[in-house]
Amino acid sequence: MKLTGAQALINSLEQESVEVVFGLPGGCILPAYDPLLESSIRHILVRHEQGAGHMAEGYAHVTGRPGVAMVTSGPAATNLVTPLMDAYMDSIPMVGITGQVPTTAIGSDAFQECDTIGITRSVTKHNELIMTPADVPLAVRQAFHIATTGRPGPVLLDVPKDVLTGEMEWYWPSDDDVAASLPGYRPNTKGHPRMIKEAARLILEAERPVLYVGGGILKSRAAEELRALAEHTGIHVVTTLMARGAFPDDHPLCLGMPGMHGNATAITALQRSDLLITLGARFDDRITGRVDSFAPEAKVIHVDIDPAEQGKVRRPDVPIVGDCKSVIAEILTAIRDLQAGGTEQADTSAWKSRISGWREQFPLTYEPSEPGEALKPQFCLEKLRDAAPEGTILASGVGQHQMWSSQYWKFNEPYTWVNSGGLGTMGFSIPAAIGAKVGRPDRTVWAIDGDGCFQMTAQELVTASVERIPIKVGLLNNSYLGMVRQWQEMFYDERYSEVYLSPDTPDYVRWAEAMGCVGIRVESPEEVEPAIEKANSINDRPVVVEFRVAWNEKVFPMVPAGSSNDDVVLPPSQQSRQGALK
Repeated sequence: MKLTGAQALINSLEQESVEVVFGLPGGCILPAYDPLLESSIRHILVRHEQGAGHMAEGYAHVTGRPGVAMVTSGPAATNLVTPLMDAYMDSIPMVGITGQVPTTAIGSDAFQECDTIGITRSVTKHNELIMTPADVPLAVRQAFHIATTGRPGPVLLDVPKDVLTGEMEWYWPSDDDVAASLPGYRPNTKGHPRMIKEAARLILEAERPVLYVGGGILKSRAAEELRALAEHTGIHVVTTLMARGAFPDDHPLCLGMPGMHGNATAITALQRSDLLITLGARFDDRITGRVDSFAPEAKVIHVDIDPAEQGKVRRPDVPIVGDCKSVIAEILTAIRDLQAGGTEQADTSAWKSRISGWREQFPLTYEPSEPGEALKPQFCLEKLRDAAPEGTILASGVGQHQMWSSQYWKFNEPYTWVNSGGLGTMGFSIPAAIGAKVGRPDRTVWAIDGDGCFQMTAQELVTASVERIPIKVGLLNNSYLGMVRQWQEMFYDERYSEVYLSPDTPDYVRWAEAMGCVGIRVESPEEVEPAIEKANSINDRPVVVEFRVAWNEKVFPMVPAGSSNDDVVLPPSQQSRQGALK
């Protein structure tokens, strides 16, 4: 059967069970948009190509399936670079498809030509310039295979216009064809038996162990295995920003988030431990603080499917390259075998008592608003959390509101937290929330944004309105680039350089209404709950709730950049008890 390259591309996406593509047409990709008219694939027309990429990410976050973004050449491709990099840093499976000038024009500086492959080489797991129509099906199969196996990540296919208009004889590659075409790509999933046994031995010997859990747990669908290991051993769990929900926040063994803005107990438990059981985490600088002072007495078991992570930041005593789901099961089996043979677990009661004391003395806290004072953002998040229907998905932008969201929400099931961790992309939340709602239309989806982030990608609310994707946005408007202002206050002698945003321009309610949304403004504590109740009751269009919050509120705790986790800055009400963390 003869097909054009464009028809083969859309056919190939259908073969990969793609249900939705986020995109924006243009000259070079235009041939691929024609067969979409007869396709079962839903296309969502975005207002900016960056939005298409973040929507694909949000979709992938909550479904585990790769999100697909399709845009044209030149500036459209460069607009896709940010979400590609974001997905690369956070190990999100995503396939980007970009148009390219005809093969005969490549290198001639033709209209809307750019070296997309060169530009995206360092921000993708794999990329390819497809040079003939006959190569399309295999390239697509390779892309989805690479994006979803091993350490997940983004793959980009660059397709010249004449490849899309040319003809080919349709075929669909087999699994063997894909394997043969990628001879050097063999991700390791099973842990080394000797390392598994050594990890089990160290776990049973440790007196101050902590399970240090990263986003790899979610990527490998290993939440059940993690819970089984924690409950069998009685070891407490910390969940990084990317792992929120991997272990239930309401579980007695959950300590919450560590790191620069983690809670004091999680930070200190890592710091004082004698064994870090590191599962799918990468020793990010926001977790470790100053590396040479991080968990100085701890041995390290490091489980990660990416061998490049082993020893990159912290040298592990027991490195295990493999998939978290299978490796955790193997470790638990090895622990049970040792225990059946008479090996007893070390007494951890003193350690648990210390952790209990830290939790009691250093809960997350903030000073409530006094009558007549501005709203506290933490209060707004608590009320949003308490009113959220079961299974609500929370997407976040980047900055103070991201940290407060992770701190004050309760994540009791996986795949309910969508955020930009590694790259820290402002403007992420609204398009990502749209993608998440498309992937899970049965769930309530809230996007928490700051006024700085909102102004970067708010135009995608037009997409949400037109496409009938009823997300809800909680806009914490403090009239500042809040996290930057916090740093300037704490580390730059209150020299506030270029961080002030007008409180009244734009008018967020009128802007929301102009984009087809319901707009609600909240300025006092007594207005918070009625506004949230109204937002939760509206399910036929997007809703934006603008919370006018205190401009000078800071995120605590905080480990200053480049400092040791021993130097965590506590909220003012707890600073007199700092010595109890030693």
